[in-house]
Amino acid sequence: MLVDMGYPAHNLAPGEAVVLHRHPHWKLLVGPFVIFAIVTLLAGVLAGIISGSSLHGGGRTAAFTAVGVFWGLALVWGVLRPLFSWATTHFVVTDRRVIYRNGILTRAGIDIPISRINTVEFRHGLMDRMLRTGTLVIESASDEPLTFHNIPDVERVHAMLYEEVLTDHADEQH
Repeated sequence: MLVDMGYPAHNLAPGEAVVLHRHPHWKLLVGPFVIFAIVTLLAGVLAGIISGSSLHGGGRTAAFTAVGVFWGLALVWGVLRPLFSWATTHFVVTDRRVIYRNGILTRAGIDIPISRINTVEFRHGLMDRMLRTGTLVIESASDEPLTFHNIPDVERVHAMLYEEVLTDHADEQH
């Protein structure tokens, strides 16, 4: 189980406070783990077939090695890569901006100042509602709307972000 250690403070401006920090919804990890379970089952069956076969010596070693490599690739590409991608994707709301960062080796990100946000929307279908996740759409002053998929507890995030926008706009008027 991964523990969310929070968003790194060195990525924040002096005096900036994190209001909300989320990784994508855990549903993104279900598929990779199911596929890995199937690949592990298949590798076990193949290993059993190899053990009961008439292969001996180098042929048997090569067959076991091929199954092991296949299983190892499935572990790295099918489980560890999506898990690291999930863990390195951050949706953060601070008292000053919305921050989105993602990527393992190549990082990408966007910052949206709270003061530039005009509209905050959310969408989710039946399955997303059952899993308490959805899509958040943020429209800023001059840019095309930005869409963030698989935000956990999207309705609460929407309400919290909207509150931050209202507070910021009220502060600007005073």
